[in-house]
Amino acid sequence: MSNKKKIIIICSMVVLLVAAAYLNVLISHKTTKTASTSINDASSTTVSFFTSYRTARDSSRQESFMYYDSIIHSETASAAAVSSAESKREELAGFAESELVLEGLIKAKGFEDAVVTISTANVNVIVKKTGEVDATDAAQILSIVTSETGVSASKVIITPYSV
Repeated sequence: MSNKKKIIIICSMVVLLVAAAYLNVLISHKTTKTASTSINDASSTTVSFFTSYRTARDSSRQESFMYYDSIIHSETASAAAVSSAESKREELAGFAESELVLEGLIKAKGFEDAVVTISTANVNVIVKKTGEVDATDAAQILSIVTSETGVSASKVIITPYSV
């Protein structure tokens, strides 16, 4: 594959990523605007927040997978670049699987909804629960995250979501 083709593929992926982000912002803004006009739509706003957050996360992750796949399948990529792309792709897939498991476990503990994002730097957890998220709730979430991922408690960021 020539350098020209690689550049076209990478530019196309960047354009797709920008388009997905732009559409996400438009949809999120429209949903927030619609939900704010009706007080009875508070639960709809929450669902929309968590749904749009997951959609944005998954879209961004899909772009990363496509990028790594393009390197892995490139005929002109060096062995080191292919190896690096393969390991990063595996790491990303592991993060995605762990996020799904953590979200399910957190919801099983009685939280209305949760979204988890894992990176090499930290683990972000956004939770929705009727009432306040107190120290006991935070300790439960922290226990789940640290036992499932092995990350230290100092790298876990818990953010309550309120309407």
